[in-house]
Amino acid sequence: MTITVLAITETDFVPDISLGKIMNERLKQAAAELQDIHLQPLLSVGERKDDLVVYISYNPKYKIRFRVVNDVAEDVENFVAYTCGNLGYIKWKTSVLNVFKGNG
Repeated sequence: MTITVLAITETDFVPDISLGKIMNERLKQAAAELQDIHLQPLLSVGERKDDLVVYISYNPKYKIRFRVVNDVAEDVENFVAYTCGNLGYIKWKTSVLNVFKGNG
């Protein structure tokens, strides 16, 4: 399984630009650690062609949130949720559901 964790950085930090740089660097470091350390047990799960993509970002209160953005097995998603929960990250809730409808 290929694991990719992407940090979705903020561009609207208030009040200080230097604080924004620090927070974005912290987020990038958290993404690298999540991918390279914490989610490593998933490398041997599933097929080699399988992918896991996780986004992390800040919520409005500057707490790190996470979301699995592709279709993966339920046990993989549960492992990500458990691992992120142990790191103090919160589940990224959206008001929009990704629903794809065919022409049928």
